[in-house]
Amino acid sequence: MNKMIEPNTDNPVITQEALAHLGDGRLAYVKTIRSEDVAQMFPQAPQIAPGIKLFALHAADGTPIMLTDTREAAIANAWSNELEAVSVH
Repeated sequence: MNKMIEPNTDNPVITQEALAHLGDGRLAYVKTIRSEDVAQMFPQAPQIAPGIKLFALHAADGTPIMLTDTREAAIANAWSNELEAVSVH
């Protein structure tokens, strides 16, 4: 099991496995996405009109958890699932 951050001082890289263990499964992130990208991340979601700004909640390892139209709803969902939410740009 490689849980270490790979050393690279110029461009530090963290493995997906290390991300999965960040915060002992209690860390998630909120990311702004476009409606055009929903089908790729959430294949089960209904088709959404293009040009809409949405917010996706992801586990630390990148696994999509939920999709919503407000940042506040994504954070509330994280809190209700005992996750600490951070924002990603």
